Amino acid sequence: MAEIKKEQQRDELHRAIWAIADELRGSVDGWDFKNYVLGTMFYRYISESLTNFINENEIKSNNLSFNYADLTDEQALMIKDEMINVKGFFILPSELFCNVRKRPSNIDDLNETLERVFNHIEDSAKGSSSESDFAGLFDDFDVNSNKLGSTVGKRNERLQKLLNGIADMNLGDVKDHDIDAFGDAYEYLMTMYASNAGKSGGEFFTPSDVSELLTRLGTVGKKEVNKVYDPACGSGSLLLKAEKVLGKDGVRNGYYGQEINITTYNLCRINMFLHDIEFDKFNIACEDTLTSPQHWDDEPFELIVSNPPYSIKWDGDDNPLLINDGRFSPAGVLAPKSKADLAFIMHALSWLSSSGTAAIVCFPGIFYRGGAEQKIRKYLVDNNFVDCIIQLPSNLFFGTSIATCIMVLKKNKKDNTTLFIDASQKCIKVTNNNRLTEDNINDIVNIFSEREDVQYTAKLASIEEIQENDYNLSVSTYVEKEDTREKIDIKVLNQQIAEIVERENKLRLEINKIISEIEVQYE
Repeated sequence: MAEIKKEQQRDELHRAIWAIADELRGSVDGWDFKNYVLGTMFYRYISESLTNFINENEIKSNNLSFNYADLTDEQALMIKDEMINVKGFFILPSELFCNVRKRPSNIDDLNETLERVFNHIEDSAKGSSSESDFAGLFDDFDVNSNKLGSTVGKRNERLQKLLNGIADMNLGDVKDHDIDAFGDAYEYLMTMYASNAGKSGGEFFTPSDVSELLTRLGTVGKKEVNKVYDPACGSGSLLLKAEKVLGKDGVRNGYYGQEINITTYNLCRINMFLHDIEFDKFNIACEDTLTSPQHWDDEPFELIVSNPPYSIKWDGDDNPLLINDGRFSPAGVLAPKSKADLAFIMHALSWLSSSGTAAIVCFPGIFYRGGAEQKIRKYLVDNNFVDCIIQLPSNLFFGTSIATCIMVLKKNKKDNTTLFIDASQKCIKVTNNNRLTEDNINDIVNIFSEREDVQYTAKLASIEEIQENDYNLSVSTYVEKEDTREKIDIKVLNQQIAEIVERENKLRLEINKIISEIEVQYE
């Protein structure tokens, strides 16, 4: 019954988002629309989060009729420093989502009001421990953009519709996340627009089913981890799956990630807040992970999950410092300048704890190409770091049909074998994409956990066997494909041919007899 209720709430939420999309259709491009909706949802979320926190404390003191939203700004300023210390930010009552939305003069200066409010929220965190978590969070919410309308009047009209649409969403109380409504709306929006992002959607968003599989693989046998890390975190969906899989207290010391794209970096931080992760439980940085990693003081990590960009360019051996970088130097060679995939692998391995697991989505070419990539594979195999390679189905990611793989890395393996799993058929088709069902995920995780040969599905290969195959790590090299062609019994086939020949001979004799009789009649 509870599951049915959750699905009904989720459907209602998705319909509300579509209603806003219809309202703004034609005026705001899909990918930009997503930024406006998420920014407004975030504004509503932190407004309600702060209000609820203050109200609850007053109610505990028997001030039952108290409502922070009804205070004057002067009264509220008395608790500003305390709230910044506890919540990481502060919002004046007059600047709360509910009060800004209800202002009668909004239609004339709503753009200016929102710009001022957003600046005040970001400024409130300056000089505090939460400054980096709030700085620039609203940069992609441009209230003066022509994308909202060609005149100030049109822009304000659409901004008001946006506020009303978000206000009408049944997101529930922020302290009662039955369906994780804010977070669910975020994922729904990302899914809606990932394929229209102007780039490969996979750069921005890893589908929920793939995220779940990676996290399940990385947490087999564990009920908690110290920290989870993603060196190419995008919008943060992979990091947050650890909370879903392990539970609210399953990640003891927080979520760490790095993202090079400023817009996606902002989305990631918003995503953390919308999933109710407090500012002191996450640390997301915006920089190039390969050349300027930002979490030296936080590594090693017990769980690393990532879907790094495929075959991007990087400095490689053009930068003489990199070959001496402790993350890359053990392999004795750098990943090619045109294909940074294995640089991300080496970085993840370097920052992985001795008891940890890294599960990383990979482009299949890195498993069989020669040159520097083969040398890096040699280092990984000879040092027994490669725990498992999984071939995934094609068409799992938005914007690309590539059949990707997962590489699982460990530093303290119990044996010197590598498991190869062919999971290319473990999916269902949904519209234009394939999807991993819960049963598919359970099957793959069970095969991974049991670590045994399964005909046509899994092969446990020794280091010697991989060495004999020139360090080729393609699943097809080790897992035999089932021959699904129809099997033919040669004896039965020969018998059938003999019978056909015999019938043909009889027919030929009969035809010759008929022809002879006809010829006699006409002589």
